[in-house]
Amino acid sequence: MTTKEKSAELEPQIYTDKLEAWLRPYADEEKAGPMRAYMRDQFAFLGIRSPELKQLMREFIKEHGIPVGDRLQETLRMLWRLPEREFQYAALVLLDKRERTLSAEHLALLEELIVTKPWWDTVDLLAGHAVGAILSRRPDLIETYADRWINSDSMWLQRTALLFQLRYKSGTDAELLFRLIRQCADSKEFFIGKAIGWALREYSKTDETAVRRFVAVTALSPLSAREALKYMDRKR
Repeated sequence: MTTKEKSAELEPQIYTDKLEAWLRPYADEEKAGPMRAYMRDQFAFLGIRSPELKQLMREFIKEHGIPVGDRLQETLRMLWRLPEREFQYAALVLLDKRERTLSAEHLALLEELIVTKPWWDTVDLLAGHAVGAILSRRPDLIETYADRWINSDSMWLQRTALLFQLRYKSGTDAELLFRLIRQCADSKEFFIGKAIGWALREYSKTDETAVRRFVAVTALSPLSAREALKYMDRKR
């Protein structure tokens, strides 16, 4: 077994401690201030910008590998509990690297991460990548989870229901997408209105006619309608 393979089998607390020790020396308060402000002071930041964080994660993974199975799940939870937002971003990097191995058993964990410290920066990646990947492999679960999320009290789970098909293109269940949108079209939440427009805009790249027709006959907010038509209007 290689050193990298052995490292990936570290207990979650040890792996998390190593990753925390790897990133903290790169903290930069001058950068952290504007990053906090951009996220409306929702979270603390180390001040490591995205390109630098990606490079640091590549180097860390090269040396320490990526946990698997239960170790991965517990490592993600531990990183999510750390105060600075970069540790949640680091967790998303690890999750993305294991995307092909994710199964329906991971949906409970993903729901937990979506509603814990929720904001668009983590929710959108979880919805469009990990959740979307799992449900694309388990279409028999799509309607059950989509209905549960859209009818939940969590705006972020509702947003997940709208966005999990973002990468499906021609595989999008348009009938389901349109139904989910109708169910929350009158929402006053900015993040729901924006998600509706984003989901429609992405699907318009696959079926422009269907999206134009849907927007024409559905009572959408000005924000949702504007975002939905943005790609088509720009193309014209």
